[in-house]
Amino acid sequence: MELNKIRDIIFDLGGVIVGLDTSRTIAAIARLTGVSEDEAFSIFESDKRFKEYEMGKITDEEFRNFIRDITTESLTDLAIDEAWNAMILGFPQVHLDLLNHLRKHYKIHLLSNTNNIHLEYMTNKLMEADAGGFSDYFDNEFYSHKMGMRKPNIDIYTSVLSEGGMNAESTLFLDDNLDNLKGAHSLGINVYHVKKLTDTVSFFNG
Repeated sequence: MELNKIRDIIFDLGGVIVGLDTSRTIAAIARLTGVSEDEAFSIFESDKRFKEYEMGKITDEEFRNFIRDITTESLTDLAIDEAWNAMILGFPQVHLDLLNHLRKHYKIHLLSNTNNIHLEYMTNKLMEADAGGFSDYFDNEFYSHKMGMRKPNIDIYTSVLSEGGMNAESTLFLDDNLDNLKGAHSLGINVYHVKKLTDTVSFFNG
């Protein structure tokens, strides 16, 4: 790919900039609720409320009550949030350094399927590490739960292109989910599949 033709770069967050392991949350929810990991995984994969939460259609409290519905145990908000956030592994410094470098040459955007609990947790982690906030690394931030839409639906990409003042042909999108990339590519956006976290840096270092 010829990066000299690129003016805007859109990054996914989990699995691209931030370490992510959903199996940790599956295991944590299983321990918390007393269901098996297989059952917790099945719920995670099939229940529409996970996607609804990512689209801002249900509140934090409604999401927590959904987790409570899985069990007869009395669960605190803190316990649920800790289990839900267990999938987030942190921000490799090399990725933050890469974003700072790229921002000198391109407009850098963030597009993430996420939710309020995760976003607050990650924002706090950045601040605790004295690494600033997301606005220190991205020109624009696009979050599914704030936009009311999520990847890979086409409407989220058209909205991001419009709001960010981007042209598809001069835009590059990095994501770890092939379906998300297919949605973007159908609009003419250049795409790169991040198969493992280290791919993000190695791609730009050639």
